[in-house]
Amino acid sequence: MKINIKATGIELTPAISEYVNKKVGALEKYVKNADAVASVEVGRSTQHHKTGEVFMAEVHLTGAGLDLYAVAEHSDLYAAIDLVKDEVKETLLQEKGRRETLLRRGARKVKDLARGMNIFKKRS
Repeated sequence: MKINIKATGIELTPAISEYVNKKVGALEKYVKNADAVASVEVGRSTQHHKTGEVFMAEVHLTGAGLDLYAVAEHSDLYAAIDLVKDEVKETLLQEKGRRETLLRRGARKVKDLARGMNIFKKRS
């Protein structure tokens, strides 16, 4: 998975870049295709406030049949990155569950159809 990092309103230091790569890179095990691209934007959501949730992190994950977007704001930049990573992880797990459910439902329909045609009937 390719990770693009953009800083808004702050300087992108090597420490921030390394932390983002570590946290967002951990999401790679939930994405099947290696062609996925994660566009990450970190920075200050407001310039004139001094306290409160002034730091934000955004992740836009595209490719591999995915188009996910998540935003998190917090008073600490690293905490905002953690929150957005957790949000994307939950969304990816929900997508996986939805995909598996659809697959099982389709297999159940095929089995019911085969039963209706007496393929699985016991022979004497």
